Amino acid sequence: MESVASAVQRLSDLAGSPHISRLAEAFTAAGFELALVGGSVRDAFLDRELSDLDFTTNASPDRTLAILKPISEAHWDIGRAFGTIGARIDGHTVEITTYRSDAYDGETRKPIVEFGDSLEGDLVRRDFTVNAMALRLPERILVDPSGGLEDLVAGRLTTPGSPEDSFGDDPLRMMRAARFVSQLGFTVAEPTERAMRALADRISIVSLERVRDELGKLLTSGAPGPGLRLLVDTGLAAQVLPELPALRLEIDEHHHHKDVYEHSLTVLDQAIDLESSRHPGERPDLILRLAALLHDIGKPATKRTEPGGVVTFHHHDVAGAKLAKRRLRELRYDNDTVAAVSRLIELHLRFFGYTDGAWTDSAVRRYVRDAGPLLERLHILTRADVTTRNRRKADHLAFAYDDLEARIAALGEEEELAAIRPDLDGEQIMAILGIRPGREVGEAYRFLLELRLEQGPLGTDAATERLRAWWASRPS
Repeated sequence: MESVASAVQRLSDLAGSPHISRLAEAFTAAGFELALVGGSVRDAFLDRELSDLDFTTNASPDRTLAILKPISEAHWDIGRAFGTIGARIDGHTVEITTYRSDAYDGETRKPIVEFGDSLEGDLVRRDFTVNAMALRLPERILVDPSGGLEDLVAGRLTTPGSPEDSFGDDPLRMMRAARFVSQLGFTVAEPTERAMRALADRISIVSLERVRDELGKLLTSGAPGPGLRLLVDTGLAAQVLPELPALRLEIDEHHHHKDVYEHSLTVLDQAIDLESSRHPGERPDLILRLAALLHDIGKPATKRTEPGGVVTFHHHDVAGAKLAKRRLRELRYDNDTVAAVSRLIELHLRFFGYTDGAWTDSAVRRYVRDAGPLLERLHILTRADVTTRNRRKADHLAFAYDDLEARIAALGEEEELAAIRPDLDGEQIMAILGIRPGREVGEAYRFLLELRLEQGPLGTDAATERLRAWWASRPS
């Protein structure tokens, strides 16, 4: 954490930039207050990148819009109902929100927006003290009514008022606490965590879209594990993602199976490490992280104890894919995300047959065909799924997957493996067989696709000959 003096200087330098100076001068000239607020103030003290700059004012949304119009190249009021007006000034995007508080009536899923009249009043209604600091502009005076700076130094999450009141005003703040634990490396103060446990069921009044978005922010943080553990320990996960705490299966006294919950969190950590090393600088992959976290959620439903005490989870990949599809749809994820995550879960065990015996080229082609555009994610998920402490076994699996990826690359160069298609298309099939569009064309196409997967590229002539032989051998 930066020293207080250097952080204040950093904020002061930022406030002195031309576009912020113009903004502050315009509000002052109009007789209104303006302050830089929230995460950007917090992040200046944590020496984090200052990217999203939020401002707050006592001006109404209509007055804010009137002030912004003369000094901006563009402006928008898509957030007017929540008191937020956006604009672009000298190429910089800014958002200004009227002093406010969000509260729930205890029944509806949408917050009730109420506007306030003072900066201090706005700050003490915010989620956590570390986010309840502001820099008054143009004076550049730090305002910290709830001791946020002290909590920053301690690495502690507390609420400006009582946590029961704060979480009652907006229950989503409980999930936000889990995100900040992961993003900032903070701990949650004991009274705050106690309130989370007591009020966990209140999350049910928050819209599923807001819950989904907060979960996504947690999962795409640098280290989501601590935040996920907090969700489970406080009972929040049981409300929004019950499949996660369900992974804490009872372990038999002889340890015939590993701790599935701990294994899943480890797989998530390892997937993030692989994602970062294989694709440095790219945005976090939410689909991969959801698949890593949920890849074994089919185990509780498929757990069986065989004679001799051996525990099995036959077909947990298929069961898990169905459960993931249901849960993600309930959380209002888009169809592409739902399909991709469930497909990765369904395929995550496929590789382990590779170590039982050498795969034919046909088997490798099918692996690529079945993964389709998810192949790179499947590579990462499969490698991350190895959590054994047996170094010899882990090395054996890693070498085997190295070999599989090398074979995929070699076949890909030879056969354009990423876009496997039959040697003949539908138009050619109809011309050769003298048939019209219909079911028979689809059957012929699938025959040629299987032939392509089994034997690789045949060429037009050979494929035509095999197609005619297949057609002649069909029952009339």
